[in-house]
Amino acid sequence: MEHAILLSYNNGEEAFRIPVNPPEMSIKEAGDGSTYKIVDGGEINAIQSRKLTEISFDSFFPGQAYPFVNGNELRPIPEYIALIDKWMDTKRPIRFIYSAISFEPGAQKSPQEIAINMPVTIEEFEWKPVAGTSDIEYTISFKKYVFYNAVQAKVKKTTKAGVKKTTTSKAKAKRPNERVKPKTVKFKAGDTLWIIAKKNLGDGSRYKEIQTLNKISNAQAKRLKVGQVIRLPG
Repeated sequence: MEHAILLSYNNGEEAFRIPVNPPEMSIKEAGDGSTYKIVDGGEINAIQSRKLTEISFDSFFPGQAYPFVNGNELRPIPEYIALIDKWMDTKRPIRFIYSAISFEPGAQKSPQEIAINMPVTIEEFEWKPVAGTSDIEYTISFKKYVFYNAVQAKVKKTTKAGVKKTTTSKAKAKRPNERVKPKTVKFKAGDTLWIIAKKNLGDGSRYKEIQTLNKISNAQAKRLKVGQVIRLPG
């Protein structure tokens, strides 16, 4: 059985799998009831909506390809840290996915298997180097994110037989969308992807991100047309 934790941003536009599974993961579910004293000295509990789910775990980013590292792609440690920091700065939710997968033919799903797929915010991320190795230990915690939309209420006044009647109706809430609307620029004479990255992202070396996002090959990058719309990473 293989356990996997995946973090993704902007509907999977950016994502990575946790390279080393944590030895344990804490999932906190709690109510939000309030306790009140009543006249005879007893107490009552007023049940409220549940609190947001909290998830946390400790693990480490490996500095080398240990046999137990998950998946086939091990990124440089600074990439993992940079992505997490970037996602926190966007003030947008990411998606937390945990799954337990059995690869045995005909295997039945066991009661111990748990699958989690929910939007979350990164609440805390703390890391430190491990002495004598190139590994980085870290602690990370998440909190469930609930999408919400302001719903417009329409007030309608009607008159019937001399009696005024006021009714209120609510517009249907739109389905929440995790995707961030991409920013775009138009390619100008004299521009290169490096120049666009420097002007708009503050770092020319991020031109590769722009190239990947727009699916531009190395050959196409040399003959971009003036006026061509270029999407920028979030």
